[in-house]
Order: sequence, then structure tokens, then C-alpha cells
Amino acid sequence: MDMMENNVGQECDVLRQYAELQELGDCHASVGNHIQAQQCYEEAANLACDEPGPYVGLGVVALQQHLLDDAEIAFRVACRLDGTCAKAYAGLGLVAQQKADYRQAFEMYLKCLERDTDNLLALLGLFQASCQMGSFAKVIYYLESYLTMHPGDTSVMFPLAALYMKDGRFVQSRDVLSSLLSLEPDHEDAANLLEEVEHNLAKTHQPDEKDTKCSRPVFQEPSRNEH
Repeated sequence: MDMMENNVGQECDVLRQYAELQELGDCHASVGNHIQAQQCYEEAANLACDEPGPYVGLGVVALQQHLLDDAEIAFRVACRLDGTCAKAYAGLGLVAQQKADYRQAFEMYLKCLERDTDNLLALLGLFQASCQMGSFAKVIYYLESYLTMHPGDTSVMFPLAALYMKDGRFVQSRDVLSSLLSLEPDHEDAANLLEEVEHNLAKTHQPDEKDTKCSRPVFQEPSRNEH
């Protein structure tokens, strides 16, 4: 009985040390102390070799130093340790985006969002990659889904409105921009985009969605092979 209690106590100590090192590494990484952060993450990885967290941290530190190959290796290790690690896929998306491999970035951001629809980094990265590739349907779906859970997040409302406009959905773009400007009246980019949207509406005479009997549902999930 004493031996079992000792083992449980040792495991608790290891887990506590791991959590402390991981948190300390995150703190160092957030202020750019790369060497200290790397040391903390490496020690954490030694304590919990099956945890993806330290490798995600090492990937972030490598990204901060523009060591893209090192970052990719670290994020791939994290994915191999835990296939549900959304942060690791977001990291791979960032690496691919910085390498201008927008198709790969798009796929990695999608994988992240399939595991964590609240990942704002992946949402905005997906938007940026989609602008490079000219493919909007999946991005619109994930941005819409995010806003149903986080209404009023203007950092997502603006890219969604921009994508609606690119997709020719001027009424929806206008409605989102109007809501955004009611929350942030001084949002200059939104005001400029709204002016452009209203100009397009005047040219196309696009009816309001409420007057359209067969309009597409706002939250229709795109097909898996749609890019």
C-alpha cells in the first residue's frame, strides 16, 4: 500500500512539474525569451514524452525565429503524439503560409478547425489563404459558425463581410458591416467596404434575403471536396 501511494505521489509531482514548465515556457515565449522558453519546453517533453504541448511550444519558438523547417518538425511531432491537437495543425498552417504554400496552409487550417472551431488563429489564417487561392465557401462556413458562438466579434465580422462581397452576396455583406459599425463606429475599413458594397447593390439591384424565397441557408456546410 505504501509503495502504491508513493508511486501515485511521484506521478503527481511529475505532472505538477510538467505543468509548471509548460506554463513557464509559454510565458517566456510570449515575451520573446526564446532560449529560456526552449529550455522549459525541452524539460517538459522529457517529463511527459507523450504530451504534444511541449512540441507545440517548440514549434512556436521556432516560428518566432523564422526557423520554418524546425517549426514544421516540432508541429508534426505534436500531431503524431496526438492527432486531435488543433494547435499543432494551426502551427503547420502558419508554417505553410509563411512558405507561400497556400493550399497546404488551407488544408492544415481546416484540420485545425475540424478539431476546434473556436481557433481564431486558424480562422483568420484560413481567410488569408482563401484570398490567395480564390476559394471562399469553406471559409465562409467556419466564420459563420464561429460568429454563432461568438456574436459581435468584429475581428471575424470584417473578413466574413469581405468574403460575402467577393462571393457576390452583397446583402449579407451589407448586413454584417452594418452590425460591425454599430459596434465600432470608427472602423474605417468597414465603412469603406460598406460604401463599396452599397455601390454594388445599386448596380445589381440584388433583393434582400427576406424577399428571396429560395435563398441559400446561411449556415449550410460546404461539401468536403469544395475548395
